[in-house]
Amino acid sequence: MALLSFSRSFTLLFSPCHFFSPRSIRRRRSFVCSLSAATDVRSRSAVLWFKHDLRLNDHPALSAAETHRFVLPLYVFDRRILSRMSLIHSCCYSDDMLELLLFALEDLRNSLKEQGSNLMIRYGCAENVIKELVKEVSFSYIFSFVEYEMRQLIGVVKKTLETSSSLDWNLDIVMWRTPFYDVKNLKELPASYNDFKKQKLLPTSPLLPATLPVAETELDWGPLPNFSDLKEFIKEKLGKSKESWNLMKEMPAEVLLKENLSKSSETIPKSLNDKSIEQRRLDKSVFVTRKGDIVGGGTNTLLNALAAYLRYLEGTARDDWQEVHERLRNAETREGASFTSLFGPALCLGIISRRRVHYEAIKYEKERNAGFLSPFGYSAASVAAAADAVCSMEWFWLLALKSQVSNEGLYTIRIWRWRGHLIQYTVVGLEGPAILLVHGFGAFLEHYRDNINAIAEHGNHVWGITLLGFGQSEKPNVVYTELLWAEMLRDFIIEVVGEPVHLVGNSIGGYFVSIVACLWPTLVKSVILMNTAGNVIPEFSSRWFPSERQTSAAARLGAQLLLFYLRLNIKNTLKKFYPTKTNRADDWLINEMLRAVSSLLFEFSRPCTHTIIISSPSEKMNLTNLKSYDPGVTVVLESIFSFDLSIPLNYLLEGYEEKVLILQGMKDPLLDSKAKLAMLKEHCTGLAIRELDAGHCPHDEQPQKVNSIVCEWVVAVERKLTANSYS
Repeated sequence: MALLSFSRSFTLLFSPCHFFSPRSIRRRRSFVCSLSAATDVRSRSAVLWFKHDLRLNDHPALSAAETHRFVLPLYVFDRRILSRMSLIHSCCYSDDMLELLLFALEDLRNSLKEQGSNLMIRYGCAENVIKELVKEVSFSYIFSFVEYEMRQLIGVVKKTLETSSSLDWNLDIVMWRTPFYDVKNLKELPASYNDFKKQKLLPTSPLLPATLPVAETELDWGPLPNFSDLKEFIKEKLGKSKESWNLMKEMPAEVLLKENLSKSSETIPKSLNDKSIEQRRLDKSVFVTRKGDIVGGGTNTLLNALAAYLRYLEGTARDDWQEVHERLRNAETREGASFTSLFGPALCLGIISRRRVHYEAIKYEKERNAGFLSPFGYSAASVAAAADAVCSMEWFWLLALKSQVSNEGLYTIRIWRWRGHLIQYTVVGLEGPAILLVHGFGAFLEHYRDNINAIAEHGNHVWGITLLGFGQSEKPNVVYTELLWAEMLRDFIIEVVGEPVHLVGNSIGGYFVSIVACLWPTLVKSVILMNTAGNVIPEFSSRWFPSERQTSAAARLGAQLLLFYLRLNIKNTLKKFYPTKTNRADDWLINEMLRAVSSLLFEFSRPCTHTIIISSPSEKMNLTNLKSYDPGVTVVLESIFSFDLSIPLNYLLEGYEEKVLILQGMKDPLLDSKAKLAMLKEHCTGLAIRELDAGHCPHDEQPQKVNSIVCEWVVAVERKLTANSYS
């Protein structure tokens, strides 16, 4: 799928799709009456379909659309667009994102009105809305921003128009994107981030706002909803069961855990109302949501907030910039994390483009350095945070696109966007009980290489996920905690799987699924733990509360030392994890693990010295030949030193009698398996335990045996659940 040049100023990702139907019927027109006029209008009329590109600034489709006689800007409130996922999902934006969306659409409509145009607002299924518009106004082009998660929806629109008996002319669907780098062929995109950097592709320049032709005034442009109306619209589409599941996401895991432990009556935050939105609007704040912790509004508002963010070190007397600086300090949970926290949602909605952020950051950096860029890194931490964040986002965006056009991996990769970040997952099987496989620290969904297909073949619907920060899922600059990953699994079950699951977890992944089972039991049918992390604490006192965690210099140093050890001992370490079948620690697995270790080492050696201090200034390791694969991996490893596993397994698994299966590799080099099983048996009731002649990863060391046990377990649990439902 090559990138095709459309003009000097922008690029298309797909060639136009031509649709034709020989059948003809009379068409209604709102602003043309003669056939000759209709033919002329048709040849030069286009729909500009906005989805997650809510801006006029740096919008390549506008540059193409402005040459047409008539352009209809359109936004459709379609649940599939609001959920930013494929057709099978039925979740929606959070309240904050919905509010941010309304502000962005209001600004976009006002900006278009200033040009003499407007933004048409419609509700319902996009394919039906567009079909009716095309019938009413004989368009020949539809411009649509291409996104992997929207490709199914665009395909439905294409099929609907192809099969419509109302069309008797060629209709082009033109898919476009804003190219950060001029990548010629996605299939040739290097798997290594370092190899990609060696290509020395320069970021492309953003485009100035284009001017659309004046709109026809007699069209019905439709009202922009308020927040309450939009919530009601979504609620009708979701249905009662999905609505109740979505409510689970409104309370953070930390708050729910505190409530459970203290037996207090914490309440879910009340829904947003129009009064609070109006107050924010009157205050002229760039932090437009009720929580007031993310930047929102229109593109110009975002650019002003970005200017304030970049100039944090300079200080300011401006009230609006001081507000940005205050929020920056609050959001800086680790170095550079504030940018994604403040600007990530707006980037997700496309209110501002990634390359515009990079352009503004570099422009300011040059201003600070007499027009030059230093080879030793950026002179301001805020510039580094912004530039590194958007470059990282673009890299994972390209990886996600590549995964959709190539079949290089063990499984067909799908993409899920969680809190604006790109997550890889796979699914095998069309029916049967849902089973979700969760990997351990440093692993990825392919670590279940010989489990997913085999378990699915026994009549199961099997899902595998690569957690945030691992494999080729995105690695944002955030503070990673066990509660963050638990919330991610919760949302994946709600938004993607859509039904209760049997949760399977290995190592630290076992601890994550135990948290999910404890906090959101309606999502979980049973739990299967394989050499799980976590302890058993008799007579556990529920006085523990998770504290706010930030990374430290000590964590960074500890991560460096750990990396140095792993880099020298990765092969031997992995073989110890597979004591009965050392051949399973093969070149493929070693290379994938080295991928992460090498990239982490490279990141710690930045910006240009390629040297890590191990224990003294004289003890150095040259890293010139090491490859960096993904940006952002340093942050993930540091989380090892801030994990809090103090909530014991015996507390997390309460209430799951006869619904927990422990698979324990008895030769695990990381712990005393016999002692742990003894504690589990004594303090957890109703557990089923199977001892295996394996190490830390029994599912990969003894896959056939583990697959058989898992399948038998799921069948038994399903029978009990069915019997209980009848009784």
